[in-house]
Amino acid sequence: MSLAFSAFRDPARLVLMAGPCVIESEEHVHRMAAAISEVATAEGFTYIFKASFDKANRTSMNGYRGPGLREGIRILGGLRELGFPIVTDIHEPSHAAPAAEVADVLQIPAFLCRQTDLLLEAGRTGRIVNIKKGQFVAPADIHHAADKVASTGNAQVVLTERGSSFGYNNLVVDMRGLRIMADAGWPVVFDATHSVQLPSAGGSASSGQPQFIEPLASAAIAVGVAGIFVEVHDHPEKALSDGPNALRLSLLPRFLRRMRLLQEARLAADSF
Repeated sequence: MSLAFSAFRDPARLVLMAGPCVIESEEHVHRMAAAISEVATAEGFTYIFKASFDKANRTSMNGYRGPGLREGIRILGGLRELGFPIVTDIHEPSHAAPAAEVADVLQIPAFLCRQTDLLLEAGRTGRIVNIKKGQFVAPADIHHAADKVASTGNAQVVLTERGSSFGYNNLVVDMRGLRIMADAGWPVVFDATHSVQLPSAGGSASSGQPQFIEPLASAAIAVGVAGIFVEVHDHPEKALSDGPNALRLSLLPRFLRRMRLLQEARLAADSF
């Protein structure tokens, strides 16, 4: 099922980008996609499965990166054949075209959000491009990255907030930024799990504070966003990447129900 960019422009229906941080196995991503999709559909979300074929920015050389481009594209292609829309990261301009063969949304990692050649190649594919706002970029400045993509003639751009650096090994979310980013005219998504990450605070890996996923996502819904991004894992303590800041799968139904109710309340308030 192909995903239309208009999904990010529908105020009555939130987009959910969710899945494990990285492809751990073919069986695992199929199982996770099916489980998350069932919950998302029941709560009225437009669902996009998320997983990376390569995590090129791990803290340590010993961190698991994923199966790589060729095998990752094959696995994600199998999910797309089953009807799941796909979002996945690209790290180099050469990744754009092959990833676009299976992904509805190409995601630009936060650390790479100013890389002009990467943004241009993503735009030239004609796919939706989701740009993660770098931890070092002000909300008022991220539109420059979107403008680079749009210069290719592709105006299907989404901006995602994932927190800003706050000293060492910590992030903070300024909810004003969601409105500031939206003022540039692009749909805005809130990344509720990377925003609670504690970068490199686990020694050779990042740590996190998952207890704050729901409060921050609730605030983002109240401010007004087009969608929510959450990394979801059935056993975060066993996850091969970003487990400490992932949402446990068993908590997803309650989380999405709360997000839906908050969205309905916000829409009702806006109609006054």
